[in-house]
Amino acid sequence: MKKLSARRRHPLAALVVLLFALAVTGGLYAAFSPSEAKADDSSAQSLAIEEGKKLYAVGCASCHGTGGQGTTDGPSLVGVGSAAVDFQVSTGRMPAQQPGAQVPKKKNIYSNAEIQQLSAYIASLGPGPVTPTKEQYNPAGADIAEGGELFRTNCAQCHNFVGKGGALTNGKYAPSLEGVSAKHLYEAMQTGPQNMPSFPDTTLPEEKKKAIIAYLDTVNSDKTATPGGMEIGGLGPVSEGLFGWVFGMGAMIALTIWVAARTAKAKKS
Repeated sequence: MKKLSARRRHPLAALVVLLFALAVTGGLYAAFSPSEAKADDSSAQSLAIEEGKKLYAVGCASCHGTGGQGTTDGPSLVGVGSAAVDFQVSTGRMPAQQPGAQVPKKKNIYSNAEIQQLSAYIASLGPGPVTPTKEQYNPAGADIAEGGELFRTNCAQCHNFVGKGGALTNGKYAPSLEGVSAKHLYEAMQTGPQNMPSFPDTTLPEEKKKAIIAYLDTVNSDKTATPGGMEIGGLGPVSEGLFGWVFGMGAMIALTIWVAARTAKAKKS
């Protein structure tokens, strides 16, 4: 009995072990806590904003104002969001080469890192549409038929039934959507660049945007057949029939006049 009692642990031993375990766990948590990660993310974001502000001052402030408030030469950028910056700068539309009715697409002059920095700075001026992730604009598995219906209902009036583009008023135009990346199509629907209305998720949910992108990818694919021959802007049998009627009838009238003239000349001789 004496040996057993000698081996018995002190009543406070378990408490000491528990306190030690808590201390170790607390130290590990302090070392790897989310607050540290958040601090790093915040620092990186602040740095991106500062670098973006420098880029903005050189390439954008002359038209949009030193604080993005806008001037007579450019609209306010407060609240346009990072998605608008990514779309406009990635497609080369901004900085604008020259003033005009509409800014055309051209080769961009900024790297991806610089575009992200510009986006971070503009986003810091006020909340707006955020640059989408690949999961948001990837059209894999989307309903192509529904996308066609949505596109014909909301977009075909300006962009044509298959996105070939078309003329608008006062020298403006709806650009062709052929070859436009899925990301830029999504951002255009988010932000409504230039003459285009915006379609936020409250109006056109993410899945429906994907469906429209899937439709455009399909109709503008090299694998898409055009059994009617010349597609004439993809307007279908109406435009093709009109083309045949005008030029076919014109050719027949010209041939009739020529035959009549030759017949009359032959009778006189």
